[in-house]
Amino acid sequence: MFDPARPADPSIAELREVTQPPSVRTRAGAEHWVASAYLRDVSPYLTRLLLRTGFSANGVTWLMIASCALAAVATAWWALAGAVLAAVFVQLQMLLDCCDGEVARWRQTSSPKGVYLDRVGHYVAECGIAAALGIRAGREFTLGSVWVSLGLLLALLVCLNKVENDLVHVSRHYAGLPQMQDTEKVRRPSGGLLRQARRLARFVPFHRVFHSVEMSLLILVAAVLDVWLHGEATQWLLIGLVAAATVTLIGHLVAVLNSPRLR
Repeated sequence: MFDPARPADPSIAELREVTQPPSVRTRAGAEHWVASAYLRDVSPYLTRLLLRTGFSANGVTWLMIASCALAAVATAWWALAGAVLAAVFVQLQMLLDCCDGEVARWRQTSSPKGVYLDRVGHYVAECGIAAALGIRAGREFTLGSVWVSLGLLLALLVCLNKVENDLVHVSRHYAGLPQMQDTEKVRRPSGGLLRQARRLARFVPFHRVFHSVEMSLLILVAAVLDVWLHGEATQWLLIGLVAAATVTLIGHLVAVLNSPRLR
């Protein structure tokens, strides 16, 4: 039930206190670096506006999903402006991703449906941008194109990598285990060699480039280089991402099976 003591038009300080507790700001996997760096500083202002205009938490998530889809569409536009728009829409996606949870926490309306829609949004963004990158690399939308096929392969690899994460929660549920805490401790592999590989990955975090933020920024850099390289930078980016996604998928599977997440 909603706490009647909470004002309908909260101050920014009240919003920060209720909607940004330490349990949210310190999540190991769910809190992206852009949120910690600057979006959590901005999000209460938009959250207050969304509360004033009557948006529900799920309504805000639908806005996020729309932004995800627009980011993918913009990525497929092979002009430099398309890459710029994709990066802008991804930043809006992440801002709205902060706001939907804040609206839910303020109104005390958190629900499984909200979590589900939030996951849908991230799948739309990351898999959609990956697939659209193939269109951008080939500068055509032909299913028989090698570049379009590579884009679809990248989207599949990104999707499978995300599924590996979600299956941890599904497996724990079916095994009757409690919900896993989102901390660095439970993500750490138990094997010595795997721990060393994980430490190395912190210095070369190629496994992080499949998030919509990192992908959109890499695509923007490649688009700028394409002004001089006539599209070759985007093509090499796509090839590199497919190779990195393959390694990440295998490494992620091994890490999950050798961590406390399934115990």
